[in-house]
Amino acid sequence: MQKNLIAVIAIVAVGSISVYAISPYFTESTVNEALPTSAIIQPTVSSNDKMIEDKMMEESIPMYYVGEFIGVGDGIHDAQGDAYTIPLEDGSNVLRLENFESTNGPDLYVYLATDKGASEFINLGELKANKGNQNYDIPDDTDLGKYNKVLIWCQAFSVLFGSAEILPSQ
Repeated sequence: MQKNLIAVIAIVAVGSISVYAISPYFTESTVNEALPTSAIIQPTVSSNDKMIEDKMMEESIPMYYVGEFIGVGDGIHDAQGDAYTIPLEDGSNVLRLENFESTNGPDLYVYLATDKGASEFINLGELKANKGNQNYDIPDDTDLGKYNKVLIWCQAFSVLFGSAEILPSQ
């Protein structure tokens, strides 16, 4: 009797963990946040669009860091799109994910990190959606020269879905 109870508890536990880990792969969500109203700049920027970056430099529009997501290439975890910082009128910065798309997963977060292994990072919060345009506040005094990798990171399993190296645009 006791062995049966232990077996049932084990099956329920394994089943619950499996549902938690696998179910996000079958759901997708999209968000389309507007640029912050206090943004100093308001163009849509693609790190692949050299003409826009050149125009911004000519007009002296400040854009601090720009990068493009690259998935991990394992056929399961992926992230694509652009990442860039936007200066705000109050002197703070926002990280903008634009044209963003990632495979969904459990417990996904956005990190600014020093490396792709998340050995040292700043947690910007839970990923708002696996598709779309989204903004994340960057804590004041964050050294973007040091924390120059944007990671989409699964906290539950310590798995990288994709990263973007953000580099100064000017």
